[in-house]
Amino acid sequence: MDRIGARRGLSIRLAHMKWRVMAALMAVTLLALLVQDIPLSQYMRETEQANILASLQRDALVLAARAEEPLQSGTSADYSTVTQIAQDYHTAGGARVVITDARGIAVFTSDTDDSVVGSSYFSRPEIGKSLSGHITTGTRFSKTLSEELLYVAVPVLSGTNVYGAVRLTYPEQVIADRVNAQLGLLALAALTAVILAGLVGYILSASIARALHRLRVVTEHFADGSLAERADERKGAGELRSLARSFNVMAERLHGLIAQQRAFASDASHQLRTPLTALRLRLERARELTVSDPAAATTRLIAAEAEVDRLSDIIEGLLRLSRAESAAEPVESVDLLTTARERIAHWQPLANESGVQIGLVAPSRSSVLAIALAPAQILDNFIDNALAVAPTGSTIDVTIAVSASDTTLSVADRGPGLSADDRERAFDRFWRGSAAPGGSGLGLAIVAQLAAASGATAAVAAREGGGLIASVRFTTDGPGSRRAPAVTPPSG
Repeated sequence: MDRIGARRGLSIRLAHMKWRVMAALMAVTLLALLVQDIPLSQYMRETEQANILASLQRDALVLAARAEEPLQSGTSADYSTVTQIAQDYHTAGGARVVITDARGIAVFTSDTDDSVVGSSYFSRPEIGKSLSGHITTGTRFSKTLSEELLYVAVPVLSGTNVYGAVRLTYPEQVIADRVNAQLGLLALAALTAVILAGLVGYILSASIARALHRLRVVTEHFADGSLAERADERKGAGELRSLARSFNVMAERLHGLIAQQRAFASDASHQLRTPLTALRLRLERARELTVSDPAAATTRLIAAEAEVDRLSDIIEGLLRLSRAESAAEPVESVDLLTTARERIAHWQPLANESGVQIGLVAPSRSSVLAIALAPAQILDNFIDNALAVAPTGSTIDVTIAVSASDTTLSVADRGPGLSADDRERAFDRFWRGSAAPGGSGLGLAIVAQLAAASGATAAVAAREGGGLIASVRFTTDGPGSRRAPAVTPPSG
């Protein structure tokens, strides 16, 4: 029930995630549009106002030119012509036209109400400036009309003489209406963009949620014991594919560790059962013979000590193998020549006791890529195995052969060697050759594991003339080295 509840909870969280992603993307899009559109609306308003003022100023100058002659002559026929022009202009463009004489008295107007004619406009600041010969533009509130107006006022000039002024006014609300119409289109486009962002967010979040759901299912199956379960690395966004690859790497490593633990437990229980049983039987028999036959009891105890030694060797070998299998040390450059000299010097005293020499054939320099202690442990296992079978008076040959891409470390003895079938099984756990039946059967298995951890390969081969060659091929670190004569440590 807890597992079902957890799955339901995760499904709900994935659903909430989809809506959160969609809402977040819509909010970001809306914020970006607001940041863009608010200054844009102000710019549009200023641009529209400037365009209208420029248009009004151009038209005012045209009307001033048409009104120049009537204002100078003062004939009624000319007045009526200009009045009609002003009314036509107001009808076509919507701007209100007032033309005054030099005193600021309205003489022409676009209004149909003739009561405006004869009124003084001198108090209007724009009219006063125009009668002094200046062109004025701007906005102001009209108390008469109770609204904000855009205005343009220009003087009616003839040379340096001012005969009047032409003022065009325009409701500022017209600008607001035009800008609002354009902003409405922008708002519609913004709303469309926000909706599209929401759809994209939903599709994107749904894709992510499906990939996470697949990964969750794989994880649950793996947790339930299906160790072969793997995530699909081909689907989803790049980050999700990377997550799937990381999960698969973790699963492979965990699978391998579990397999190693199971193999270790199986091997340990199998290999320890026999010596423990033999030890128990010998101790029981020694106890029975302690009084009746002390000499036989002593023999049984000596045999029990041998079983204890064998048991200790097996346990030590299992521990070394377990450490080798779980090693996660980085591969680094190792001086193979120095390692070989040190290990040969370590084993030579024991070899001397058996009447065996250990020789070294190696270049003047040799570096390989391996985990730090792997070459030394591999060489120890090879020499130990060779000493167990090497006849008196023979030589164990340690050779380092370097090429551009790899370096081979080999140990050759003159022992009885192995058959083809035995060589195939040489690196199996607990396999013992007939030549050295007393070993734990773990030495070469440890070699194989250390070689694999170093990116190297281990092998055994028959030696021409009798004996065995055990070797490991490492990756060479750096250029090849010059071959040097054989080096044999002094005996004794």
